[in-house]
Amino acid sequence: MFVFLVRRLLQAVMVMLAVAFIAFLMFRFLGDPVNNIVSQDATQVEREEVRQRLRLDDPLVIQYGRFVANAASGDFGISYRNSRPVSALLAERFPATAELVLVAAILSLALGIPLGIYTALKPRGVLSQGLQILSLIGISLPTFVTGILLILVFSVWLGWLPSFGRGDVVDVGWWSTGFLTASGLKALILPSFMLCLFQLTLIMRLVRAEMLEVLRADYIKFAKARGLKNRAIHFRHALKNTLIPVVTIFGLQLGGLIAFAIITETVFQWPGMGALFIQAVNFTDVPVMAAYLVMVSLIFVIINTSVDLLYNVIDPRLRTDPTRATGKGA
Repeated sequence: MFVFLVRRLLQAVMVMLAVAFIAFLMFRFLGDPVNNIVSQDATQVEREEVRQRLRLDDPLVIQYGRFVANAASGDFGISYRNSRPVSALLAERFPATAELVLVAAILSLALGIPLGIYTALKPRGVLSQGLQILSLIGISLPTFVTGILLILVFSVWLGWLPSFGRGDVVDVGWWSTGFLTASGLKALILPSFMLCLFQLTLIMRLVRAEMLEVLRADYIKFAKARGLKNRAIHFRHALKNTLIPVVTIFGLQLGGLIAFAIITETVFQWPGMGALFIQAVNFTDVPVMAAYLVMVSLIFVIINTSVDLLYNVIDPRLRTDPTRATGKGA
């Protein structure tokens, strides 16, 4: 277990160094940073002074090493558009994205697993067939189309929920939360459901497929022959083995929720990191773009490593064969 953990940490460090190099290249090939800092009327002497102050005349390797060291300490420079530290901008926007992703993840699990179990245990039922059709529609519709339909129905026609914004928030230290206000909770409903819909349908269909496969296994037949109750067979034996691939998909999709919350935040004008990234792309704000890339990649690496470690908790067989966990986590 310890060797496996060390190996995974080394792999994570290599991945982050590669991502940092890609982010660093943004500063080199998405325009001259000096042009984004000085005015258009600046003289060549002023430009050279800025270049020397930023140490942009150093060799590429030294600049990359300095970028990695600064990124490790959370320093990504100053935003070209906002003229503020990038780390401060991300700290302001991160709570909004984190709460949106948290609610979406909880909804996808709380609804996806029970619906998947139900459709597996009653595969020929009318309700199961209807859920299958709805899940196929949900997994096929583009995310922005779903968001627009939700706004049309629940905001425009019914007027039940807000169509944009985060509502009222309360500051708890440096964290701003909408969980403590009624308008904040109402504002979370539509964007979180839009964000979770793809993962919800994916988890439901995965749980159903895995549950049907497990129920055909020999040890389940043996359990039935011993006279065990269906509840014990379904939820104590079958479900535990069903959840192993679900952990993989959920872990990877959790990182995807953070990365692809950009569309949801754009549709609902949600003041999170995704909206900040879109603004950075529109204004070629390279420091913000690079910081977002590094931060999202770090979250992916942490989640992927955590999923690999969870295999050893869910499936005891992997504790004696760590290479199998590595293969699944790759």
